[in-house]
Amino acid sequence: MFDFIRKHTKVTMALLFLLIVPSFILLGVDGYNRSREQGVIVAKVDGKEIIRSEWDRAHQNDVDRLRATTPSLDAKLLDSPEARYATLERLVRERVIAAAADKFKLFTNDQRLARELQQSPEIASLLRPDGTFDMERYRQLLGSQGLSHEMFEANVRADLSKRQVFLGIGASGFPSSSSADLALDAYFEKREIQLARFNTADFAAKLSPTDADLEQFYKANEKLFQAPEQASIEYVLLDVDTVKKNITINEADLKTYYEQNAQRLSGAEERRASHILIAAPKTAPAAEREKAKAKAEELLAVVKKAPDTFADVAAKNSQDTGSAPGGGDLDFFARGAMVKPFEDAAFSMNKGDISGVVESDFGYHIIKLTDIKVPTQRSFEEMRSELEADLKKQQAQKKFSEAAEAFTNGVYEQSDSLKPVAERLKLEIKTASHVTRQPAAGATGVLANAKFLNALFAPDTIEKKRNTEAVEVAPSQLASGRIVGYTPAHTQPFAEVKDSVRQRWLAQRGAQEARKEGVAKLAAWKALPASATLSAPLLVSRDQTQKLPPQVVDAALRLNAGSLPAFAGVDLGAQGYAIVKVGKVVPRDAPDQAVAKQERDQYAQWWTSAENLAYYNGLKERFKAEILVAKPVPGKANTNEVVLQ
Repeated sequence: MFDFIRKHTKVTMALLFLLIVPSFILLGVDGYNRSREQGVIVAKVDGKEIIRSEWDRAHQNDVDRLRATTPSLDAKLLDSPEARYATLERLVRERVIAAAADKFKLFTNDQRLARELQQSPEIASLLRPDGTFDMERYRQLLGSQGLSHEMFEANVRADLSKRQVFLGIGASGFPSSSSADLALDAYFEKREIQLARFNTADFAAKLSPTDADLEQFYKANEKLFQAPEQASIEYVLLDVDTVKKNITINEADLKTYYEQNAQRLSGAEERRASHILIAAPKTAPAAEREKAKAKAEELLAVVKKAPDTFADVAAKNSQDTGSAPGGGDLDFFARGAMVKPFEDAAFSMNKGDISGVVESDFGYHIIKLTDIKVPTQRSFEEMRSELEADLKKQQAQKKFSEAAEAFTNGVYEQSDSLKPVAERLKLEIKTASHVTRQPAAGATGVLANAKFLNALFAPDTIEKKRNTEAVEVAPSQLASGRIVGYTPAHTQPFAEVKDSVRQRWLAQRGAQEARKEGVAKLAAWKALPASATLSAPLLVSRDQTQKLPPQVVDAALRLNAGSLPAFAGVDLGAQGYAIVKVGKVVPRDAPDQAVAKQERDQYAQWWTSAENLAYYNGLKERFKAEILVAKPVPGKANTNEVVLQ
């Protein structure tokens, strides 16, 4: 082969040119770089790699799920380096447990899978009245989530197998009551302490720095007085509302939509009913449910014979404490408000009818339909504005995906300007100045989105003034921005920050003087305890901190109980210094029986969690799990960069 290449150098070069150059034209150098970045290895488990694109997808799934369950959750928390790292840790954990399940040959049989599925309320609701399973609705339910029933059942089977990895550990987490009480008594014991505080502010108030002192401090700590990098930017935002503005609904479509949806949009039919409930939960023994059913049959015979007595019978016999005082009245309700057997019966009756005995998960009902409220269908003109808004919303949601694709491609393909994509999609180009890498106080929308700001301050975006990629800043919201003016971070002149320099100098020197005084007093009081000037005694414990700094409480509880009374010095950092004297140990008050049981149960959970964690750490070592990304440090700029191996 190499002889062929040497003999046909020109032909080989031509072939390589034909193969490589078009791919550069189609993807671009950035495309190669992005593709390579997506393939970066971020973790390994049992010799198998986890790449960045898998991590990104997993984190996006986590974000989508959290946004769906908690819409008010701050988006900045979801896109933080700490949140992303937590997703990676979860991915690694799943891979470790899956590797263990495979290695230990843990398998879930069909019977165990069936029992698990039957315990799901969503699956249980697919049972027909005759007890058969509605397979078609099952497929539809899973199809709405993009799953086939084979895929879903395989996922459930795998999850059950993975649960077995920790089953033995969880089942063994039963510390004895005596060991639990011993640990809990030690944990919650009280100590009588006295305190002396040396506060930074008190010492700082006595200091008078000269200009020379301040300038010296300024030069030694220039990084403290840096103005952050800033940028003037322009950006565009694509969302459903923007797409909606550009949609015009013609009269014919509006009338067709009215004819098809007028009844639905006019409102749902409502029914009013009263009921008598003889309670018998689904989990009750069969004999108890039979007894309740027999009681319901007796009451049914009474109200069938004398329908006008229904309210009196309900008031005296119904076990629904909410409705019984009102004669069993449940007021008006629409479909979906009641459990299905009750709803099916109520919506199949005529006004004044009394049902037979209706069984539900709550027990046995006798229903009397007292009224029917059928909504009045409104005219086309009455509903015009509502119809137009509804139809626009539907069309906007359909067109958003097309617009999103055009937006994503447009900001990338013409990366030196936002004008082409703005003109094409009729978007407003907005501007902002003094934008920083971290969201400014009070910032909202795009300018408060950490993901967008990270993209905006990427080196390539700053240097080449290119558009950022399309960034999802909220559900169905894409943004792209570009820097038009940039000021790098720089040290501010001394004259401009002199007041800040003074405050920092006083805080630092005040803390130093407080610490110096505290250390001296500690040595003197240890030598001559009677000379100590301390506060009145007070009791502290882990659950009764008396609002003292955690360092003080921790120091008091760490002192050796066998050498009391004793002194300890506590460095409070910027707040100064404290001296704590522990006089004696005070046993905690014995908890009542209920509290003691609750505490032991909690201790057992802690014990099991510790054993699980130790076992998992052992599995991590066994399957050589390693994360190749630096763990974020709170309070520092973090980028989740891969650690070079």
